[in-house]
Amino acid sequence: MHELYNLFKTTPTSDKAYDHIKEHLYKELASLPNRTHPLVKTYDGSPRIIAEVNKKKDFGNYKPLEFSEITQLLNLMRTDKLGHTCGNKSYYYFGELAELEEALIKYTVSVLLKENFKLVSVPDILSSNILQSCGMPINTDRTQIYSLDPVHHGPDLYLSGTAEMSLAGLLKNSVHAMTNLPLKLAAVSRCYRAETSNVVEERGTYRVHQFTKVEMFAATTKEQSDEMLEYLRKTQENLFSPLGLHMKVLDMPPHELGAPAYRKYDIEAWMPGRNNYGEISSCSNCTDYQSRRLNIKYSEGNLEKYVHTLNGTACAIPRMLIALLETHQDPRGKINIPNILQPFISGKQLIGKNSIVPKLKLLKIKKSNN
Repeated sequence: MHELYNLFKTTPTSDKAYDHIKEHLYKELASLPNRTHPLVKTYDGSPRIIAEVNKKKDFGNYKPLEFSEITQLLNLMRTDKLGHTCGNKSYYYFGELAELEEALIKYTVSVLLKENFKLVSVPDILSSNILQSCGMPINTDRTQIYSLDPVHHGPDLYLSGTAEMSLAGLLKNSVHAMTNLPLKLAAVSRCYRAETSNVVEERGTYRVHQFTKVEMFAATTKEQSDEMLEYLRKTQENLFSPLGLHMKVLDMPPHELGAPAYRKYDIEAWMPGRNNYGEISSCSNCTDYQSRRLNIKYSEGNLEKYVHTLNGTACAIPRMLIALLETHQDPRGKINIPNILQPFISGKQLIGKNSIVPKLKLLKIKKSNN
């Protein structure tokens, strides 16, 4: 801000100078985070557990296997030596594991449609304006966003990290009748994340470069947003509870909120093979942080006000599959499919060893002397 003060003090007030100052001012203002919920401000740096769902499964004397061990034994996934196709931190699902992925998506969408969410098919390539307006930094040392080569694909194009940004971008420069709020949207999309991690707890497919996710997004009035956040959290609990997962619901402290969030709940599922909890979803109230940047408003009488935007993960496939397979593994070498998912996977009750796709053997190609 001192730099801006010096610009005002020393720069002549020409149109060009004014535009330069305005650009710097907007950049500085855009970097400011959202406000924080008053209750969350009182937290001591640790999340508050506000609910626990289901009990941990008792495996008796059986030591549960990790997801990677299960999928290797049943030939359901491949993650190694993928450099010639999709690179590091990627995966192939085979046979019934791929079917279970589709079942999770169909189950999740079916529940959201009953909750009157409107399903939207979204683009996965976005401009920097949409990404930054949603609070996602780009072209920095800490960016999670993949940028497309401007020489071959045109300037200012990036791969989306979540459908939240596409759904927010859909509403840019729009005005909504107050009677039409809250607006509830949902989308199934691929998510692209350039982030990597060397943390032991995030090994395997826990953190990957691309994955499928079902996302919830809402636009509300200022008065509706607190209630909407609780609704999104309850929707997540109602989605995950029938899957038989033991979970804890966390109200996150200020340093875990990120720039856009006013308040954020995380849900962590117990992953018995890892003997640890892992985050499977979150939901956030971003108040008017995104709507001011994207110019999304609603009309109240003769006035126009900025909407509040909220988002929540309805199903993030890789982590959900880790929790499901580790929780429902059977010592006899099968995976029990939760009853709620069986109608979406042709009535199957078990996942066994995959025989449709043979176990792949990688061969070294000898270089020709010719």
